[in-house]
Amino acid sequence: MRMAEKPRVYVTDFIAEPCEIERRILGDIADVVALDVPDESHLPGKIDDAAAIMMYHCVRMSAPLIKRLQNCKLIIRCGVGYDNIDISTARAQGIPVANVPDYGTEEVADSAIGMSLALARGFNLHNVRLQRGEGQWTHEAAVPLRRLRGRIFGIVGLGRIGCAVALRAKALGMNVVFYDPFVPDGKEKALGVRRVDSLDELLAKSYILSVHCPGTEETRSLIDTEAISKMSQGSYLVNTARGFITEPNAILEALTCGHLAGAAIDVLPEEPPPADSLFLSAWRDPAHPASVRLILNPHSAFYSEEGMEDMRIKGSENCRRALLGIPLRNIVNDL
Repeated sequence: MRMAEKPRVYVTDFIAEPCEIERRILGDIADVVALDVPDESHLPGKIDDAAAIMMYHCVRMSAPLIKRLQNCKLIIRCGVGYDNIDISTARAQGIPVANVPDYGTEEVADSAIGMSLALARGFNLHNVRLQRGEGQWTHEAAVPLRRLRGRIFGIVGLGRIGCAVALRAKALGMNVVFYDPFVPDGKEKALGVRRVDSLDELLAKSYILSVHCPGTEETRSLIDTEAISKMSQGSYLVNTARGFITEPNAILEALTCGHLAGAAIDVLPEEPPPADSLFLSAWRDPAHPASVRLILNPHSAFYSEEGMEDMRIKGSENCRRALLGIPLRNIVNDL
């Protein structure tokens, strides 16, 4: 007698074979298939029979792909942001969408603070110029730098990561101020930070502005040319959230004219950026101010070995819940 096939859980991108973690958690009830595709154009026809889908940040789960799913019990974004999933179509199809919001909180918060220090204490500027053999062995190339204690560290978005960043900035003696219209009153008292009622006020007050809000249509291009113009002369901008929240060309203009003293960007609107990107060209040009005042990372603020393992375990465990009919965790599309 032929045995019934196990349901299939597809890992669409970012994670390749061997999938020991996923199979350790799911292997007794499902076949785990790692596709490791570079983008969503490779997915049509390959995931139609999915019982569950684990996806990362390299692909988009668009409406046409979702409508092809025949018996999918869960789409899980193994990470925090889920702006690469059409959650409204998934809702209409009756497919729950979940994320893993707590896998890399420490890593992203550490990265944001590390980038802030690299800018505001001149580490990056000195390292780059000395490596190139430019100028004298002196602190004067970074003049003026300011003491961080007592200065305002501004946070856009006081979620899990924003809170972790706030605690770290407070430990440095900085005054933490945040803007987040969705956070209930009282959270600022629990953390010992201060709230402002408008983004404009936060922009004007911040010596360092760190972005930690989710990527939504409302936050698209939130930090654009107009917003940056409202920041103080000589301030710093850090984005470890979503690439489309900040506008690269606006940042470049502000660095070129000296309005921003520095910027650290872990995420870009298009990743990897096109080879002819003006942003990249300026950063790579030794004659451009961005070459010493801009830090670029390849969407790596989330990464640690422990964080990666957490992300895969939590994603796999939620898929197991879906296949066994156990209540799901961290649903983001109201199913």
